Amino acid sequence: MTDSHSEFSSDVDSHADAPTIDPDLIDDAVDYFIPGEPLVDTKAPSGPIADRWSTRKFEAKLVNPANRRKLSIIIVGTGLAGASAAATLGEAGYNVKSFCYQDSPRRAHSIAAQGGINAAKNYKEDGDSVHRLFYDTVKGGDYRSRESNVYRLAEVSTNIIDQCVAQGVPFAREYGGLLDNRSFGGVQVSRTFYARGQTGQQLLIGAYQALERQVAAGTVTTYARHEMLEVIVADDSSGQRRARGIIARDMVTGEVQTHLADVVVLASGGYGNVFYLSTNAMGCNVTAAWRAHRKGAYMANPCYTQIHPTCIPVSGSHQSKLTLMSESLRNDGRIWVPKRKEDCAKDPREIPEEDRDYYLERIYPSFGNLVPRDIASRAAKYQCDDGRGVGPEVDGVRRGVYLDFADAIARLGRDAVEAKYGNLFDMYARITGEDPYEVPMRIYPAVHYVMGGLWVDYDLQSTIPGLFVTGEANFSDHGANRLGASALMQGLADGYFVLPHTIRDYLADGPFEKIDESHPAVVEARTSVEERINHFLTVNGTRSVDSYHRELGNIMWEYCGMERTEDGLKKAIDLIRTLKDDFYRNVKVLGTADSLNQSLEKAGRVADFLELGELMCIDALNRRESCGGHFRAESQTEDGEALRHDDAFAYVAAWEWGGEGEKPILHKEDLVYTAIEMKQRSYK
Repeated sequence: MTDSHSEFSSDVDSHADAPTIDPDLIDDAVDYFIPGEPLVDTKAPSGPIADRWSTRKFEAKLVNPANRRKLSIIIVGTGLAGASAAATLGEAGYNVKSFCYQDSPRRAHSIAAQGGINAAKNYKEDGDSVHRLFYDTVKGGDYRSRESNVYRLAEVSTNIIDQCVAQGVPFAREYGGLLDNRSFGGVQVSRTFYARGQTGQQLLIGAYQALERQVAAGTVTTYARHEMLEVIVADDSSGQRRARGIIARDMVTGEVQTHLADVVVLASGGYGNVFYLSTNAMGCNVTAAWRAHRKGAYMANPCYTQIHPTCIPVSGSHQSKLTLMSESLRNDGRIWVPKRKEDCAKDPREIPEEDRDYYLERIYPSFGNLVPRDIASRAAKYQCDDGRGVGPEVDGVRRGVYLDFADAIARLGRDAVEAKYGNLFDMYARITGEDPYEVPMRIYPAVHYVMGGLWVDYDLQSTIPGLFVTGEANFSDHGANRLGASALMQGLADGYFVLPHTIRDYLADGPFEKIDESHPAVVEARTSVEERINHFLTVNGTRSVDSYHRELGNIMWEYCGMERTEDGLKKAIDLIRTLKDDFYRNVKVLGTADSLNQSLEKAGRVADFLELGELMCIDALNRRESCGGHFRAESQTEDGEALRHDDAFAYVAAWEWGGEGEKPILHKEDLVYTAIEMKQRSYK
């Protein structure tokens, strides 16, 4: 089916007619924070939206090649955003230090991305354009993202594909040799480029080889198995605070090191592991971003988390992570549950067609199985809550729905399906022991990505001068819900095409005053790290770090997961505070500081997750509306859809660290749309 509305207006009520909210009801979190001054992005250009990025690039100051050799940059993280930035800035002539906690830059979690990367190439001639990608992204994010940033993302998306093809990334091609595309959720065109089910891996190899080329050229130095534990923020002689370096721990020897530079870039990924069970790699953490937050970088929209609808269901309490099954599977797979509860325990092949409920196709006929992730996830939850979930019972409940490829195999043939999804089917079979060519897959939503992150301006600079943030670590592009295949797009856009232009505007004023390890700010940062390590090693309590992490994850999933309520969030805040207090008094960390010590690593990460989890719940409590992945049960339509309140909540919530034991400070950045009209979403 096609969208029955005019182009770029396929929603319902306009902003002017949007439901209003009683002002007396918007202070759920009034006792948990302090109101701060309004926040304005002073770097965003005005004028026609299609001209803003060109305008900013022209206005940004330049750094001549000779001066670039005098400037140093630290980049934390070697995923798509970090590796592409390090390679590009190294090639430009800057001196770059690149840090990752993995044993190789190419082990970054970007490697786990499966389905594809979006770009407005319109190779299918199906009506795609830069403006449509921009519109789909803003609408998919439920009108809670900045329009200038999103348009820039759509604009540079086309360059990414050319860059990656030139690097040799083996994108799928049609029979005639042209690059192939497929569809992802929330759109009605085919704009997703892919490399079977290994797109992230192939893109990261491309970025990694560009990075290694600069390592060989001497412009980039890599530090693998190093974890950033603090950011150094120092005042210069004029009193200007600037990010000037990091404190990192060599994870093999335990040595605490000081690294100084003219500018610091965080490309450290998202914080989905605050939920304990997620599709993120076990090492993914918030420490780099959270340490910066405690030093003055605002944390924006932390409650915006993405629950991915197609993951292998939880099988028991023994699990420590979950496995993603690519959204690309929804191109050809059909999602259903039995119409009758008594059929849920049956072999799905024995359930006749007339007794199956293809609920997404029924409820959302325009988009069918390709609705956005937040909508597909809630729909699956509703079916299971109604007693129509499938698969083995876990804690007395069946949490799963079917993703069935029988029709696709009949239509295309098994060989064609295997060519598209073979590695994903093999992975599913190895994990579950079931053959998805013969029996429908079982899927259920799981935490996958976060739209929240450190606040940045149009230049990707945080509220700490000299601290830039790229990729999933910042908040800027996806609003309250990210569309599928847009994470890879943002990571490479920031690293290859945005940051290299914006960071030079800051570096043009450098090199900055030299500081060394005796500087008071450096001493303070290093001392705080050493004291923290010593604390964890000397508490000698009775509970493991993992037990605290699992309990925190249970609290977050139960009260700040797919559905949130005022009472539940207040309960979660109390539970997290109690858990945090017990953690610092009773955690047991084995081993020593001067050796490989994973228990010590986890302790620091879980300590930061505990503080982040509390802020996430406060942010969710403050936002008494439903938008994208943030669903407040008090704010929904009669048929259970998310209900925004633009009159009260059309802003970015940027939280400032208030101090140890103090309330956070809320700064609001108003969201203003000039290129499109703000509407209530509809995918029906």
